[in-house]
Amino acid sequence: MEALLKTSSFRILVADNFEPWRRFVSSMLQNRPGLQVVGEAIDGLEAIQKASELQADLIVLDLTLSRLNGLEVAKRIIETLPTAKILFATQNLDTDVAKAALSNGASGYLLKVDAGSELLPAIDAVLRGEQFLSRSVRRKASLERGNA
Repeated sequence: MEALLKTSSFRILVADNFEPWRRFVSSMLQNRPGLQVVGEAIDGLEAIQKASELQADLIVLDLTLSRLNGLEVAKRIIETLPTAKILFATQNLDTDVAKAALSNGASGYLLKVDAGSELLPAIDAVLRGEQFLSRSVRRKASLERGNA
C-alpha cells in the first residue's frame, strides 16, 4: 500500500452527522501520505452532492444519516461516481445489514468501536480494491454460523 500511496493521491469524504466522529477520522488521516480529507457531509443528500462535486475516491459513510439512509446514499453515489469506494463506518453490528451493505456495492464495513485499530487498515484495504469487514462483525458472523 505504501508504494500505491506514494504514487497516488486519494480524495476522501467523511459523511456522518456526528461532528466528533468526522474530526476523529480527519485527525487519523491528516498525516498519512496520499490521503486527503477533501470534505465532510452531515446528511445523506449532502453526501451524494459532495461526493460528486469533490470527485471523492473514498467515502467513509455512516448508515444512519438523516434525509437519506446510508445504504441508499451508497447506491446513488456508486451510480453517479462508479469509481468511488464506500467504507461504511457504523455502530450497527447486525450481520445482515453488513451483508446488505457489501452486496449493494460497499467495499468495507467498519464498526466505530473498532476504528481505533481498524480505520487505517480498512481504508488501505478498500483503496487496494479489497473488501474489508470489521473484526467484531466477522466474529459475530462466525458465532451465528456455529449456531445455525
